[in-house]
Amino acid sequence: MTVHPGPVRIGIDVGGTFTDAVAVDAHSFELLGQVKVPTSHDHADGVAHGILEALEKLQAEAGIGAGDVSFLAHGTTQATNALLEGDVAIVGIAGIGAGFDGFATRRLESLGKMELAPGRRLPVRYAAVPDPGDADQAVTALVEQGAEVVVAVEPFSVDDPEGERAVVAAARERGLLATATHEITSLYGLTKRARTAVLNAGIMPRMVSTADLVEASVQRAGITAPLMVVRGDGGVMSLPEMRRRPLLTALSGPAAGVAGALMGEKLSEGVFLETGGTSTDISVIRRGRVPVRHARLGGRETYLPALDVRTVGIGGGSLVRFSGRAVTEVGPRSAHIAGLPYACFAPASALTGAKLVTVSPRPDDPDDYVALEAADGRRYALTLTCAANALGVVPAGSYARAEPEASRLAVRPLAEALGLTVEEAARIVLRQAVKPVRAVVETLVREYRLDHPSLVGGGGGAAAVTPFLGEETGHDWRIAAHSEVISPLGAALALVRESVERIVPSPSNEDILAARAEAEAAVVAQGADPAGVEVDVTVDPTRNLIRAVATGATELRTKDRASTVDDKAMRDEVARSLGVPVSEVAELAATAQHRVFGARARRPGRLGRFSAPVEHVRVVDAEGVVRLHSAGALVEKTDVGTAPARLATLVDKHTRYGDGGSRAPAVWLLVGPKIADLSGVLDRDQLVALIGAELKTRAADEPVVAILEDRR
Repeated sequence: MTVHPGPVRIGIDVGGTFTDAVAVDAHSFELLGQVKVPTSHDHADGVAHGILEALEKLQAEAGIGAGDVSFLAHGTTQATNALLEGDVAIVGIAGIGAGFDGFATRRLESLGKMELAPGRRLPVRYAAVPDPGDADQAVTALVEQGAEVVVAVEPFSVDDPEGERAVVAAARERGLLATATHEITSLYGLTKRARTAVLNAGIMPRMVSTADLVEASVQRAGITAPLMVVRGDGGVMSLPEMRRRPLLTALSGPAAGVAGALMGEKLSEGVFLETGGTSTDISVIRRGRVPVRHARLGGRETYLPALDVRTVGIGGGSLVRFSGRAVTEVGPRSAHIAGLPYACFAPASALTGAKLVTVSPRPDDPDDYVALEAADGRRYALTLTCAANALGVVPAGSYARAEPEASRLAVRPLAEALGLTVEEAARIVLRQAVKPVRAVVETLVREYRLDHPSLVGGGGGAAAVTPFLGEETGHDWRIAAHSEVISPLGAALALVRESVERIVPSPSNEDILAARAEAEAAVVAQGADPAGVEVDVTVDPTRNLIRAVATGATELRTKDRASTVDDKAMRDEVARSLGVPVSEVAELAATAQHRVFGARARRPGRLGRFSAPVEHVRVVDAEGVVRLHSAGALVEKTDVGTAPARLATLVDKHTRYGDGGSRAPAVWLLVGPKIADLSGVLDRDQLVALIGAELKTRAADEPVVAILEDRR
């Protein structure tokens, strides 16, 4: 065992079957160790016991002392599973207000009709609070009705939360867990706000109990580093924040993997496909960000921010369906559901002479799924992974790699039934399997207007889908390093994240700067280094919505700059990204941390060949990673002292006017270590105010590079 001198970042992913843990060097991001233990659902301490077991095993195998650990984060599907299974606490709604306000809150009793799972409705109780002074009486009534947790609801608490605070205080004095709608979101919309808060409350007792057990386990291990939890929008939050808003961890299953692609793979423009045994989660990364939307839970909209992830029922273990003459479908059932081992991972000797048979993975399933029956009567699943290995598209060293001979023997009975060669049969299976995956990828590329997107595969089944999909679509592709542990890697590398949303009619510059400051302060309060916090602000004038999303690291995580790439490698990567010969790539600007390259090319897409060439820009960091893509951009070099006036003039020049009003250009600033993304703001004055906010703490002579892109 080699003892590793810290600092070390640890990521843990609690899955349905296994709990995976990884240790990563905090400076180089090198993977130092990885372990897998069974998830401890049935233990008295629940999943917390498995987390501790994984942590202790990882420390022992990687030689990591408690003092070496500088960061610890874990992702869990516990919140998601509780909601999907309807396993939630009885929620008491304290409806505050008299007259119309009281009428509006009483209607929230209908939330009890929300079906979380077949036959499992959201258990809701209600008590009226005509006046905040009646809070104690209302809480008593809710307890008598069996409520285990209290939600305070008042129609306009976003503006004046005193009534909700009175109810929460009364509940907590009785030792009850409680939450208020204004603590969950600052957006208007009573029903949606209350629905989100009630769902948050429903999972709160279980999540708080788990948080307490995990915290105690980590403390017993002697680790004093910040303990964080993965959120559904791809960041992490502190344990106290998780106790207050556990719903933010819902839908975080795919989020950790995406964080791994963003931070570990440095993907800034492309599609990430995380493939497990049964399904593939597909998400877009554009300009270094993953789109976030409000999630639907129980079939209803909420104010829960979550990544825009599309799930397809195709995984490495997907079974083949066969009509007797043709492959009709692959999936949605998998080898795991059928209780059968993958044929390609069996010894070749066991498959010699095996025959094709049909099975029903579950009693009520069709009986046209195929399997192999060996001479000794044992059965094996013919899976997508078998086909990919038989065709030879699984890269060497991949987690899904199987012996070629066994893989070919696995596919041969199907090939004989089809009257084809093994390679032809395997290709048919793969083409049928990736058809729905390809449809989603092409939709996302079109919706988000990606230029030359790369496909990055993660998860244990990555090599069963991504290589063949890349071949079929012509997109560049790669399998993420250590793809089988991409989720715990994402947890280890993820940034602290906080989102602030406000509904403000005709927002002023002060409103926007206040939302930005609140988001920045929130991540700093959770341990993010203030020097590295980035805040992206979006203003949607059609909805009067301000959204400020802040991200930051819990410690400076700069790699050893001795590992920076040379100029040729950097230009080669830019040329590949732009789709032009390297001779056409020119350097346009640079700061100490970033270089800006460009080339003139037509816009991608069906109509691109008829358009005039425009300047395509790529921003590259010192490691050779393309951090920003832009088309039709202007690159302006200046310094902090002169930037506000100079950029205000350029913003004026590039603001477009039409029937829908004015649209300022999309702007990014390269200043210090940051790429400040201001592209979410359309109003000229608001944009200029944000430029000033980004520059106010910098030295006057510090260089600034601005990238301006006209709105299409």
